Amino acid sequence: MAFMADLEAARERLLRRLREEIGDERVLAAMARVPREFFVPSDSRHLAYEDVPLPVGYGQTISQPFIVALMTQSLELQGNEKVLEVGTGSGYQAAILAEMVRHVITTERHRALADSARALLESLGYRNVEVELAGKTLGWPEGAPYDAILVTAGAPKIPSSLLEQLAVGGRMVIPVGPKEEQDLLQVKKLRTRIHTVSLGPCRFVPLVGEGAWSEERSNL
Repeated sequence: MAFMADLEAARERLLRRLREEIGDERVLAAMARVPREFFVPSDSRHLAYEDVPLPVGYGQTISQPFIVALMTQSLELQGNEKVLEVGTGSGYQAAILAEMVRHVITTERHRALADSARALLESLGYRNVEVELAGKTLGWPEGAPYDAILVTAGAPKIPSSLLEQLAVGGRMVIPVGPKEEQDLLQVKKLRTRIHTVSLGPCRFVPLVGEGAWSEERSNL
């Protein structure tokens, strides 16, 4: 009982801190509803509402809550979108998106993570999320076009395959740059050009697939 009370107090502290920098109340409300402690390993649950990334296995992480909030806010969601997430991990970001949009497709290249995220999301009642095992092609072309795309791994450049899956007028948020540190970008696909805005420096695990890092180089 005391542990749950401590978690609740930590969540309230986190939300107060996020509100200082995140202006979209829908994002904050979604993060208040999703129990982050279910998406981290059991030995890290006491850290669930600290503003830090946490490992979830297979060299992957659950992102820092501030980064989750910033990326979600930067998609400029209205509520009726179909959204693609590249990099499911534990499923936390997919749950946040599912709270806010009509439909989410999320892809994960590690089968064990995909299976566990799918089971967890289903157990929590999310019926508007599809978890798919990623192939060589980035994203999920079968479901395109998407109103928004969120990429939770760092790419050396903006992948053309993901731009092709993004609807005209759509927004993508993606970390771009070398493996050591990336620039978090908001990308808007206009009719005749691509418009990008830097959201600041970040560091993510490498995005692996055609048009990004190879499996071998990602492990260097």
